[in-house]
Amino acid sequence: MRLGKYQHYKGNFYNVIGVANHSETLEELVVYQALYVHEKYGKNSLWVRPKKMFLENVVINGEELPRFKFVGES
Repeated sequence: MRLGKYQHYKGNFYNVIGVANHSETLEELVVYQALYVHEKYGKNSLWVRPKKMFLENVVINGEELPRFKFVGES
């Protein structure tokens, strides 16, 4: 998992801080920070998502795209 700046397929940017493990299941979770002001959670809110889901592709209007695309070092 490369640390750095990613763009979500909907357009927002995030900074991946690292990968954590769930304390019960040991599932790998990506820890990332929003690089924008979220209307409900404020500026630079922190998020986690299963690594498998973070790295998967999604199909939008018949086109397969990465859910998050690496765009560079932070």
